[in-house]
Amino acid sequence: MPRTAQRKAPPSPMAPPQSFLWARRTFLTLLTVFVVLPVFVMITSSLKPLEDVTGKFQWIPSGLTISPYFDIWDTVPLADYFMNSLIVAGAATVCSVVIAVFAAYAVSRYNFRGKRVFTVTVLSTQMFPGILFLLPLFLIYVNIGNATGIALFGSRAGLIITYLTFSLPFSIWMLIGYFDSVPRDLDEAAKVDGCGPLGALFRVIVPAAIPGIVAVAVYAFMTAWGEVLFASVMTNDTTRTLAVGLQGYSTQNDVYWNQVMAASLVVSLPVVAGFLLLQRYLVAGLTAGAVK
Repeated sequence: MPRTAQRKAPPSPMAPPQSFLWARRTFLTLLTVFVVLPVFVMITSSLKPLEDVTGKFQWIPSGLTISPYFDIWDTVPLADYFMNSLIVAGAATVCSVVIAVFAAYAVSRYNFRGKRVFTVTVLSTQMFPGILFLLPLFLIYVNIGNATGIALFGSRAGLIITYLTFSLPFSIWMLIGYFDSVPRDLDEAAKVDGCGPLGALFRVIVPAAIPGIVAVAVYAFMTAWGEVLFASVMTNDTTRTLAVGLQGYSTQNDVYWNQVMAASLVVSLPVVAGFLLLQRYLVAGLTAGAVK
């Protein structure tokens, strides 16, 4: 029997035209090049000799070397700056998460006088630019140091408090939305099993809110890790962080651009690695908080 010819299915009337598909592909290709090109320039510049990056930019280097990745630790005390940034960002993250968990749980689960005023005040703090608080914080730290002898200006503790004031309001607001999405039946079940308010929080609510807590932690860490303005004013030579320490590769006569690019890549590794490891928690936490 003759084999019947297979007829090609007609295109769906809802399918986009070919011109639209090609336009989208072209746009995505250009967008990819726009995003990848700076990273390519950073990587190649970090592997070039100094003479290839001091003059006119060269796409094809005269040679490749990994010496900038070893020289960055000797040109400036990068290891000390790295430790300062790690301590400050880590402490600010831990404090922000702990305080935000308790504050968000109280607002989400309890009714008290001034609750609405508190939540609106917390959110309204995000309306003001950070530079507005630079001079007041500087004066407060200096006056506290003169009156009590507690050195907040130029110390890690002062920088931790500074970053905490920036990350805490948004962390509280985001966790309030996430805790509101956790069913209250879980609280009731925990109380039936004999748990008190804190027991219900740590045994039931916190495990269910891990994505939101991780999102808050990532936000707080990134806020402190890459901040430049307050770190350049509130620190000294011993407490300087990475974001400010990168300026040490610039001298009066020259700029070690290959070392700047190498140091920038090294500084970015913890943030990129943490984002890749916690990406699914971060997306889930931000989505849940935003939808609520």
